[in-house]
Amino acid sequence: MSTPYPPAQVPDRLFDDEAAEARWRARFGASRMSAPDWAVDAPDASIYVSNASGVWEVYAWNRATGAHRKVTDRPNGTMHAVPSPDGRWIWWFNDTDGDEFGSWVRQPFDGEGTAEPAIPDVHEGYSAGLDIGHRVVVVGVSTDDGSELFARTGTETKTFYRHEDDAGIAGLSRDETLVAIAHSEHGDSRHPAVRVLRTEDFATVADKWDGEGKGLTPLEFSPVSGDQRLLLLHERRGREELLVWDTAADTETELELDLPGEVSAGWYPQADALLVVHFHQGRSSLYRYDLSTAELSSLDTPPGRIGGAGVRPDGTVEYSWSNAAKPPMIRARTADGDERVLLTPPGEPAPESAPVVDAFVEGVGGRIHALYSRPVGAPDGPLPTVFALHGGPHAADEDRFSAYRATWLDAGFAVVEVNYRGSTGYGSAWRDAIEGRPGLTELEDVAAVHDWAVGSGLADPAKCVVNGASWGGYLTLLALGTQPARWAAGVAGVPVADYVAAYEDEMEQLRSFDRALFGGSPEDVPAVYRECSPITYVDAVTAPVLVLAGDNDPRCPIRQIENYLDKLGARSAPYEFYRYDAGHGSLVIAETVKQTAIEVHFAQRALGLA
Repeated sequence: MSTPYPPAQVPDRLFDDEAAEARWRARFGASRMSAPDWAVDAPDASIYVSNASGVWEVYAWNRATGAHRKVTDRPNGTMHAVPSPDGRWIWWFNDTDGDEFGSWVRQPFDGEGTAEPAIPDVHEGYSAGLDIGHRVVVVGVSTDDGSELFARTGTETKTFYRHEDDAGIAGLSRDETLVAIAHSEHGDSRHPAVRVLRTEDFATVADKWDGEGKGLTPLEFSPVSGDQRLLLLHERRGREELLVWDTAADTETELELDLPGEVSAGWYPQADALLVVHFHQGRSSLYRYDLSTAELSSLDTPPGRIGGAGVRPDGTVEYSWSNAAKPPMIRARTADGDERVLLTPPGEPAPESAPVVDAFVEGVGGRIHALYSRPVGAPDGPLPTVFALHGGPHAADEDRFSAYRATWLDAGFAVVEVNYRGSTGYGSAWRDAIEGRPGLTELEDVAAVHDWAVGSGLADPAKCVVNGASWGGYLTLLALGTQPARWAAGVAGVPVADYVAAYEDEMEQLRSFDRALFGGSPEDVPAVYRECSPITYVDAVTAPVLVLAGDNDPRCPIRQIENYLDKLGARSAPYEFYRYDAGHGSLVIAETVKQTAIEVHFAQRALGLA
């Protein structure tokens, strides 16, 4: 660290009122869990991730006995795990302190034994996909040299694909004779192509690419042995839709569903139907699509967010659900339509929060969808307002429960979330509109929503905070430098601050993404990187800035953040810095609580509210 940066203040508490202080902490501390995954041939062997121990870790659930067991126990948590198809093993990704660089290990589902290297002769790297069969395992690894894909049969491991551009494992066919990969040999990792290879000799069976600007995303093979159909997403009509590709016959069927927005899907166990997850205007819902009759049936999930869903062998659909007011729950819906809560995490549920409301704002690139919330019982008139910008950029803000949003509301702030150009769920053109001018394009939409929030009387123009993490942190710093008159403070978590230095240090998968987004590397298009980098505008920053960053972050590395802070410090601009020992965020609940308190307290002080 080249400079003794001003440290962030860590408050002992956010609220004088005991009930309010207990409430916001209880939302973070309440146990949560993901929707369960299960072994395909031993479905009683299930796994999920949960924060019940205070850190997000992997858990095993034996449905036959009802026993739950914590599998992993690491200081910085574990999020990525897969059961083997026979239910005997749990595979989980073993990185170092959240740096995402590591390898897969496995340990027995029944807990008898410790973790061991899953494929000892595959080198470490960033994960590029995994599928475990009974006789074949395929795994992808990404490094600075590009992507390398391996197959293990018995005791033999071989490299079957290597390329300098981004590629990854999509999945094995049920009979393990085929493997599908996504690749970007055409030079655009944001719009991938698909290749299917034989596992016998890894000769190419079929290739599919829809051309420039039209990605194909392989989802999964049919779950029926001998059925070589592959389910994909395509975007031939300007949005992501479903496609079934019979790789044996090399024929395809586009599924035209009468739904607005965009969809994804997975197979029902007999491959006669699809479980469709539909996303539209910040909310998701579930449908069953019958492949023989083309009938689309709603599963009548309430409005909100579906966080994960799958179909059990008996046709029961299990899924995670929440909305902005109600905390997440794991639900099960039988084939007959009976609905129940499947799993209840231990302890008290999280206190509820305020709902979100839709806003539609006209911008220079089209109509922008935003979600906003007002504190419960807030007085009429303009409020201090946080504009919370999501990461990605290819993601979207949703009507989902957020302890983080709820804390800002409890502190008296209105919260506005903007699904700017670059967000997913609003069509390919909206998502891709940021190409060639990332950051600045999104901020045009943020400015339009800011104008609306002020003009509608929601936001106090003198008390607007711009805030976000990852891509949202990047947009925050860029907004402070290019729109200084709009913002009274900025809070940037794990941001891109100096884009050229970030490109030099980040993982290769992100370099590939950036080349596709910017139109080349910093050497190819230096003017674009300069125009779209927050450090270019650091001399224009006037509002107080809080930056939070992890030492081991491979996505937004620490050196480029220090470059930005050094320039801020040289100007004597007001800023604070919080540095922590983890990667791109933290899986430790106490650390998340601490960071949230730092952020809210900083904004209160910057706005004269504390």
